Amino acid sequence: MKNEFRLDAPAAPATTHRPRVTRFRLTALHLLLVAAGLLTPAFPFVSAASAAVPSATSSTSSTSSTLGAPPLMLAKNYQPGISLSDHWVSEKYDGVRGYWDGEKLLTRGGERIAAPAWFTAGWPKTPLDGELWAGRGQFARAVSTVRQQTPDDAAWRAMRFMVFDLPAHGGSFSDRIPALGGLVSRIDQPWVQAVAQSKVANHPALQAMLARTAKSGGEGLMLHRGASLYKSGRNDDLLKAKTHEDTEARVVAHIPGKGKYAGVVGALLVEMPGQDGKAARRFKLGTGLSDEQRRNPPPVGSTVTYRFRGLNDSGIPRFASFMRTREEAAL
Repeated sequence: MKNEFRLDAPAAPATTHRPRVTRFRLTALHLLLVAAGLLTPAFPFVSAASAAVPSATSSTSSTSSTLGAPPLMLAKNYQPGISLSDHWVSEKYDGVRGYWDGEKLLTRGGERIAAPAWFTAGWPKTPLDGELWAGRGQFARAVSTVRQQTPDDAAWRAMRFMVFDLPAHGGSFSDRIPALGGLVSRIDQPWVQAVAQSKVANHPALQAMLARTAKSGGEGLMLHRGASLYKSGRNDDLLKAKTHEDTEARVVAHIPGKGKYAGVVGALLVEMPGQDGKAARRFKLGTGLSDEQRRNPPPVGSTVTYRFRGLNDSGIPRFASFMRTREEAAL
């Protein structure tokens, strides 16, 4: 969900003149630093002020309003050692989370998606949870299609709505699977598909399936406990398994580049949320940024996903590499 900061928003009487004064002082300081050659003009300076204020930058959006985030069930990371006897396994589709509330299609952040009328024609009043998917390796294409205010009919023809759950069903996931299959059959549209579910005997079998999926270009696997009800939020009943670890961090500043990256962003300064009583940690994230992303980086305040290989002794991710901006922040 977008986090907007408006300098022109009404303020309390006691502080009516402070925002303009503060903005003037920051601008003056910025100009002095540029004049002294200590700052690249194209970027906000890295300071406590810039890190604390979310960017007001916005991109072309598929929605004119945010309707409130839907109560989605979210996955935790899979860890070996749990019993897999009651878990259903499916491919993890690398697209944009889509929630049909019975009337309209929403992003994970609660923003309305401007899909063509034909795409959702005949869909039931029953809520559907799934992934708007453009094919393996086509995440950027899916995001580009979903974010358009005026839907591109040809682009939507290449999209699929991979439905994996029925949030309002009320039964266990094992009961929801056949109900979902029957509902998708009644919708009878080739771009609406029920995600296939299967069982694995143990961890080695799961790893073998994960390797096959990755070799075919898939992102990973999802594990859903058969006895679980649909519960909003992140919980142990829904797990994700990938060939690498990935997580999210918040962008707090842009670090100007040097050498071949002079004049563009060299790295993002990002902050990991504190966990288990530990303080939040900040680190530089530059690997994985494309030339276009260095010219137009994720805005300060946005949430990005990165992959890594474990943590060092200081708790900082090893070999961290940028993957993407969280889809609902970009939509």
